[in-house]
Amino acid sequence: MILILGGTTEGKKAVGIAEEAGKTYYYSTKGDEQEISLQHGIRLTGALTQTTMKAFCRKNGIRLLVDAAHPFAEQLHATVTAVSQALGIPCVRYERMYDDLFKLFNEEMYDEYPLKLREKYEELSELLNEEGIHRVLALTGVQSIPKLKPFWKKKESECYFRILDRESSREIVRKAGFPEDRLVYYTPGKENLPELLRQLSPEVVLLKESGVSGGFSEKVNIITEQGIRLYILLRPSLPPYDQTVNGVNGMRRAIEHFLPDFLPLRSGLTTGTCATAAASAALRKLLSPIPGNRIKDVSVLLPNGEKIAVPVHSVTGSFTDRRMEVSCTVIKDGGDDPDVTNGLPIVATVSIDISEEKPHTGGERQQVIQIHGGQGVGTVTLPGLGLEVGGPAINTTPRQMITENLLHILDRHPPVPTAPIHVTISVPGGEEVAARTFNPRLGVVGGISIIGTSGIVKPFSSEAFVNSIRKEMSVARATGSPRIVINSGAKSEKYIRSLYPELPSQAFVHYGNFIGETIRIAAELDIRQLTLGVMIGKAVKLAEGHLDTHSKKVTMNKEFLKEIARQSGCNTATVTAIEGITLARELWELLPEAELQAFCSLLIEQCHRHCDPLLPDGELTILLITEEGKVIR
Repeated sequence: MILILGGTTEGKKAVGIAEEAGKTYYYSTKGDEQEISLQHGIRLTGALTQTTMKAFCRKNGIRLLVDAAHPFAEQLHATVTAVSQALGIPCVRYERMYDDLFKLFNEEMYDEYPLKLREKYEELSELLNEEGIHRVLALTGVQSIPKLKPFWKKKESECYFRILDRESSREIVRKAGFPEDRLVYYTPGKENLPELLRQLSPEVVLLKESGVSGGFSEKVNIITEQGIRLYILLRPSLPPYDQTVNGVNGMRRAIEHFLPDFLPLRSGLTTGTCATAAASAALRKLLSPIPGNRIKDVSVLLPNGEKIAVPVHSVTGSFTDRRMEVSCTVIKDGGDDPDVTNGLPIVATVSIDISEEKPHTGGERQQVIQIHGGQGVGTVTLPGLGLEVGGPAINTTPRQMITENLLHILDRHPPVPTAPIHVTISVPGGEEVAARTFNPRLGVVGGISIIGTSGIVKPFSSEAFVNSIRKEMSVARATGSPRIVINSGAKSEKYIRSLYPELPSQAFVHYGNFIGETIRIAAELDIRQLTLGVMIGKAVKLAEGHLDTHSKKVTMNKEFLKEIARQSGCNTATVTAIEGITLARELWELLPEAELQAFCSLLIEQCHRHCDPLLPDGELTILLITEEGKVIR
């Protein structure tokens, strides 16, 4: 049993993971204002003390605590970690993602812009009083009103607080004795900060370091553009937790670790994430070659901005006056997805040769990292994969992940080496395994590909995954959303969300490869308006009638595509050119502008022919999404 302490965006995301299990869990918030739909969770409201939380955990058999509360909820953090230690229950902190202040405010801004950072409310009050500030706008929330009383209670101060328009907020205001005529009410998503700044013309704006989900950088940009002084309250230090995550993938993996029987399927890591982890661990060891300092795991930054910990299998190295080289191995863990690469060693060898040193400028920084393919990594022999012919089959996203993660390490280990950092990815046994993949048909020879777009492998091929889709669809329907939007994954969802800004986050469900099953579930749940977002790779399979689009089960049929081209009026040259493509996404460049819409319209029509019968009482909208995120209807 899990107890999630939330009331935040992170709390909602933790709930989303827990709901996939289809098992009972508890979700606790201090108040009842947060709107959230729970299918399997039990809602608790009211503050919990150490005594009441301990009693609740004992009574209900709580085996995992998740602290997803606001970063400034210091009392709750202290309470939940104390209960965790007292009862021996593991506690996971679901932390927010934070903007890098030093990147948000570059060195020039630190020198020229009137910015002040403080760690406590008392320090902010003292600073305002010392500097003789009178007119202030506080965006620090209603809980900060009593804490900033030493400043606003002074007669000469003119302090305004922007707070949520709800009765619980007004009760705090009245209890603190703050004048209500200096309150500015707002509704999330509808506030107009630029206009408010123009109306109040504050000397200083107070802001909490509230993270990405709190819109911190957006607020900073608006305030700095108007040249207003900005005082920032830094987020408080957190007590120790058994594990800290800052995204849904880390949250899922934490639950899988501490409660392996809770979720029906276990997620895994892509070869790209394993290669990134191995390269990161190798570079860390190369930069800090302390004997006996064993690296057990390494933090990897995923494409969505969250960090996850990846176990490290082994690290070896050799160091001379002229050359430093470290090799690190990470074992590929595919979770419950039946992937032939599961269990393979992914090895990254990072080396620096002093003889290659040369002066470089910041503009050359990306070229510091040079990525190569080694034993067991395939070589590209055909165009169309978006990779250099003759080069290693290391896809774009893994290359970006490796580069970004290594540059992040270099930022914290100055000075940056002036010699190139060579990263060679190898996979012992990769050549043998590659024969059981589609690589030979794609023109990739001699090994496997290093792939992955999200960095995480979600198991797509069992009845349990379809059941998890059913649970997500049930939650989506329970929100009362007028429309449910199904997408293959995070990439297509990102592109399509802008078309439906009014829909709740739960209305967007990932089908993976199970398009047919997901539409059938929608019909069973009597969902009347369903949007299917699909990218070209899955669309060409779906149009031919393949309702499960997994690459292990079905591949692109060029003859079918040529027939679609003929029927849609494409010229002979286009039809002939289709024979030479390797991946469906090449169609975007191959099809002339004059033929594109007709081809896509017929492709979508064929998708409707196979999908519409699955939703007999509903309306299905199919949207075709390009690689750049353009939507074609």
